[in-house]
Amino acid sequence: MPIVHVHLLSGRTAEQNRQIIREVSEATAKSADVPLENVRVLLHEVPKSNWGTGGILKDEVKSD
Repeated sequence: MPIVHVHLLSGRTAEQNRQIIREVSEATAKSADVPLENVRVLLHEVPKSNWGTGGILKDEVKSD
């Protein structure tokens, strides 16, 4: 049973999270050749104040 962990910045809607889980599950099932119902996806939402890029906190960086 594949277990996929996805780390991403917090702030997405429940619908966006559903779509991420659905699409990651489908891609994993296809590439691992396993039934979709055997795929587990865990979203780990990290606040911008706990995410750093290039030594700078994400909440201090202007959005793209």
